[in-house]
Amino acid sequence: MPTPLIECVPNFSEGQRAGVIQAIVDAITGAHPDDPVNLLDVSSDADHNRSVISFVGSPAAVEAAAFAGIKTAAQLIDLDVHRGEHPRMGATDVVPFIPIREVKMEECIAIAKRLGQRVADELNIPVYLYESAATRPERENLENIRRGEYEGIKESIATDPARKPDFGPLALGKAGATVIGARPPLIAYNVYLTTDNVEIAKKIAKALRMSTGGFRFVKALGLLVDGKAQVSMNLTNFEKTPIYRVVETIRREAQRYGTGILYSELVGLVPEQALIDSARWYLQLDLFDDAQVLERKLQEAGAFNGAGRQSVVTLDAGTLAFTEAVAANTAAPGGGAVAALAGSLGAALTSMVAGLTIGKKKYADVEAEMQGIVSSANELRLKLVAAVEEDSKAYEAVMAAYKLDSVHPKREDTIQKAMSVAAAVPLQVMGLALDALKLARIAVEKGNVNAATDGAVAALMIRAGVEGAALNVLVNVKSIKDEAEAARLRSATDQISGEVRSLSDETVQVARDRAGIAG
Repeated sequence: MPTPLIECVPNFSEGQRAGVIQAIVDAITGAHPDDPVNLLDVSSDADHNRSVISFVGSPAAVEAAAFAGIKTAAQLIDLDVHRGEHPRMGATDVVPFIPIREVKMEECIAIAKRLGQRVADELNIPVYLYESAATRPERENLENIRRGEYEGIKESIATDPARKPDFGPLALGKAGATVIGARPPLIAYNVYLTTDNVEIAKKIAKALRMSTGGFRFVKALGLLVDGKAQVSMNLTNFEKTPIYRVVETIRREAQRYGTGILYSELVGLVPEQALIDSARWYLQLDLFDDAQVLERKLQEAGAFNGAGRQSVVTLDAGTLAFTEAVAANTAAPGGGAVAALAGSLGAALTSMVAGLTIGKKKYADVEAEMQGIVSSANELRLKLVAAVEEDSKAYEAVMAAYKLDSVHPKREDTIQKAMSVAAAVPLQVMGLALDALKLARIAVEKGNVNAATDGAVAALMIRAGVEGAALNVLVNVKSIKDEAEAARLRSATDQISGEVRSLSDETVQVARDRAGIAG
């Protein structure tokens, strides 16, 4: 039976500070090490000052990850100083749970309510329930809850009964309030106009959104972003209000004011079917069958995932699929993914050495320490395995950024953001691998002597992973224009590389000594 899957797409009120965004991502991915969530996408917008993080996993893992993200955001984001184009009311602004597979909406509603109570009790943050989890009809619509934003709600929450949260205090701290709920898949979609007149965007948004007489499943705002008028939208049911119908309405409305569509963008992920429906309409493929999509046929055959690349998610089903994907004439997965895999194998061997020590009378005095190593090494192993896919995604984001038209107003900014992530992922791999090596050093010295050489192999695998990851950091840093950030990345890379080289040599020598191997 297929594993139950839930998607969560929290929106955080931070799109400018890369370190804060990464800390939230790390909290989410590390919240449930025994059953980690799969990070699908991180989309940040500096003008909106907002990040949308998409992840999927089992119900328990997703619930734990969402709380970890909310907690970290509350610690790092101050709504008193936060400014951005997008409306917001909390450090973690909105947290929707979406049933994907073998999960009913009722289970997502239950998770939303449990999480809301926990956030209120442990973090002292007011929580409102929305969409399918709403306790009042007027709160089904996020726009109604967020009206007035952080500043307005802060003033009225204690005195206006309509502002009373479902959980938590009648007061806002610097983390604001959070909206939590359950809903079907949503498409976040922005259209930029060939004008800087934001009033035109506002008029078009008014014509589109349900609350002012537009489409039933459209929420829209008119904003000024990067000197361009933008129609920012959430399409809450693409089957009943498809993308192409919204786009054509924007095109016609814009013509009334002597303007047009410059370009559009997706924020986060989009269901494949929404794009197929749009292609069917625009290309007038009335007899088109979804089964004619090549990638769908390949997936049905179990051959490929995505654009012809075998999925690294199937790694646990055997290494053959991964090695074939690396051997293919595609750039990803490549050296960075292999470096992360090498680190994960080193962590796995470290866990093995410690595990072979546990339960042996000869090593009773170090059993508790070895148990701790097994737990920590397995946690690092899972994080490094996740980094295999993260590295490939980071590379693909860089390639997508460079493919933007040279006149695209966000091309250079998109490239720089993608390069920063492409450097950050292998640097994270280096840090995780170093932590694994420190555990290997202890396991080799104190663990089962019969497994000492396995610990040496762990050290060598970790070193290979770190050296490979370092090359990826440095080659990406060359394209980063922020000199201070580039210098920080180089310094961190050199520091970790040096420490790993020294510690790996030491670990191998200790293993040789314990195993009685000369040289």
